[in-house]
Amino acid sequence: MVTHSNIVGPSKSSYDGAMSSSVVVITGGAQGIGKQTAHVLNELGWSLVLLDLQAIDVTIYNDALSLVGDITSEAFVQSALEATMTRFGRVDALVNNAGISCISAALDTPADVYRKVIDVNLVAPFLLAKAFGKVMVDAGSGAVVNVASVAGMQGVADRSAYNASKHGLIGLTRTLAVEWGAKGVRVNAVCPGWVKTEMDHKDQAGGSYSDQDITDHVPMGRFARPDDIAQAIAWLCDASKSGFVNGISLPVDGGWTADGSWQSLRLHHRDA
Repeated sequence: MVTHSNIVGPSKSSYDGAMSSSVVVITGGAQGIGKQTAHVLNELGWSLVLLDLQAIDVTIYNDALSLVGDITSEAFVQSALEATMTRFGRVDALVNNAGISCISAALDTPADVYRKVIDVNLVAPFLLAKAFGKVMVDAGSGAVVNVASVAGMQGVADRSAYNASKHGLIGLTRTLAVEWGAKGVRVNAVCPGWVKTEMDHKDQAGGSYSDQDITDHVPMGRFARPDDIAQAIAWLCDASKSGFVNGISLPVDGGWTADGSWQSLRLHHRDA
């Protein structure tokens, strides 16, 4: 069952004052990357459909709809699609941002925990892409942006469930890009490095890593900010800027995946 939150009036484009003609669905829109992506796209004139387990105060946006429910439920996804089409009559982009982490050695990870991570991080994006993507395929245009991770491009110890889900999400991205590209729907992924969000604070609280563990590895010497990721997502949503970009997995990681240096060499060049 879908739960509706606040709905406000028509959006005005920050560029020309015209009513928005583009609608984006964003999962995990209550906080972190999803919340910042909503702000960025709304400022660019997009109308918003924000999906989360918690209600979102959409009075801070123009022309926004909040839907509360579990994205791993096929029934909720279908009801969210129906609510979106009733409200807006169209879908132009889907941002599969919602995700959960799991820091646990493979030998210590229970099967039910593993399945939950896969359900939220991989099965749910498939269900959403299948439902909302069909609308875009039928319309002959649209964009899907999956928020994967550098953990989908490399191995990171103690994250077998999370890594598997993000590797799978990159594989799903490539497959849908191949299936839907000729139908006018582009499917891409962004692969953030470590981002300062509520998820990071929760993960660090367990004592598994520190800020310095991350910043010492990143050539740019800092965590990503939610806006770093949101701007990349907005670029991939915009066909006027990335209209021939399809099937990529874009690292937004400050150079994390580019750096194969050992630690003393890495820090030598940082401090030189």
